[in-house]
Amino acid sequence: MTSPPRLNAFQHAWRSPWIRLLVFLLLLWLSYRLFSQVRTVVVDFAVAFLIAYLTNPLLNWLQRGRVRRGLGVFFVLLVFIGIFGLAGMLLATVSGQLVQLFEKLPDLIGTFGQTLDRWSQWLGERGIGGLDNVRERLIASAQEYVQNIGQNIVPILQNALNSSGTLFNSLLSIGGIFGHVLLILLLSVYLMLDYSRVNSAILHAFPRPWQPRILELSDLVGTAVGGYVRGQLLIAAFIGVFVWLGLSLAGIPSAAAIGFLAGAFNIVPYLGPIIGATPALLLALTLPNVVLKIILVVVVFAAANQIESNVLSPYILSKTTDLHPITVLMAILVGVALMGFAGALLAVPTVALVKLLLQKYYYPSRIYTDGP
Repeated sequence: MTSPPRLNAFQHAWRSPWIRLLVFLLLLWLSYRLFSQVRTVVVDFAVAFLIAYLTNPLLNWLQRGRVRRGLGVFFVLLVFIGIFGLAGMLLATVSGQLVQLFEKLPDLIGTFGQTLDRWSQWLGERGIGGLDNVRERLIASAQEYVQNIGQNIVPILQNALNSSGTLFNSLLSIGGIFGHVLLILLLSVYLMLDYSRVNSAILHAFPRPWQPRILELSDLVGTAVGGYVRGQLLIAAFIGVFVWLGLSLAGIPSAAAIGFLAGAFNIVPYLGPIIGATPALLLALTLPNVVLKIILVVVVFAAANQIESNVLSPYILSKTTDLHPITVLMAILVGVALMGFAGALLAVPTVALVKLLLQKYYYPSRIYTDGP
């Protein structure tokens, strides 16, 4: 009769749950420290992978039409470069007009003072007096605001338009925004070319028994994140076109640029109209019939915000992410309260993913059906 095999020291220690817990906590802490050191690279890769994921259906469609994948990737890359070039030209146009506007603000303050004088005289004729102190405070506040703009915003805009400015140089630096965009585009090109091979390599990194479950989870993540991104891009396109047409009809300069700005920032729900309204209102101050122009700008952006918040976002996002409109609105509000800008961006796909996980794993489980 043979004796059972003896356990070595490592196997004997590993049988203790406290040793396993300590090892797992140590690995978790080391993973956190490693991620904190390379989080920028991880974020760049995640954005590049998202681009490859979103463009993969288009590339597959082109391949079915006998277009080589490399040529399809080149076409997608040209589209991205065209979008970035158009964005640069439009933003440069808006920046130039805003610089001119800020230089004219002192004259506008004088016009504002004359308007206040007429209102004070009109109210004084009707027995309403004591407004001189209010007039002085309003003019002083406006002058201080203009002075702060001149000291802070104008130099930034001028440097952005000057090829030798510090902002332009920072964009060309290794760690600048331009470097990150270039790295993301380069990574996305490689990922688009070998999308299936990259997915296969990531899958094979997991143990074989886990791979079917990993495929299920990746499908759920694709449904939640992909549906949200596609829906949000559709909403952003509508907001951009709506603002562009509305401001064009109102006679506001750079309507296309402001519409592009509103649509681009609308990747975070409800943020685009708020960002786009600021330059539109400032440019309206330089036009004749100032009061009418400001009213028209307010109407355009208020209509865009109401259509998005009450119609587009609840309906489109509820369809693409299979969430109720109230759930979408509450997720965004909670995300903003917890994490601000990033929370607003991640709230809806996170809630959609949690819902899919509950439907896939929790509701069919015995814990849910039989109770704890």
